[in-house]
Amino acid sequence: MPRDVYTTDRIAPPVGPFSPAVRAGEILYLSGQVAQDPSTGKLVDGGVDAQASQIFRNIAAVLEAAGRGFDDVVRVGVYLRDMADFKAMNAVYERHFARPYPARTVISVAGLPLGAAIEIDVVAR
Repeated sequence: MPRDVYTTDRIAPPVGPFSPAVRAGEILYLSGQVAQDPSTGKLVDGGVDAQASQIFRNIAAVLEAAGRGFDDVVRVGVYLRDMADFKAMNAVYERHFARPYPARTVISVAGLPLGAAIEIDVVAR
């Protein structure tokens, strides 16, 4: 099956050997995004709410580059360093998705790239 790769200059370059998004068939897989500021490549200042907001801007940019939007997202993976941030993450999350919500998993992790508090990946149709 052929793969198409999508990226945009509206996000920071990846911090490793991966593509921001890959389409296989009709499914689009976005790599995990942390809250990198596209102009500096550094994490944005602030807590989980500020980081989640930047992540969703980054995800929107990659989705747009692939001709998709948040309505096309069918699954979301959220990785939190601290589950105490669940409520703050959820508040930002709800601003980007409407019912029926995508399937979602939230996992507590020991660490994330660049010392991020949160990372999010999505799958879209």
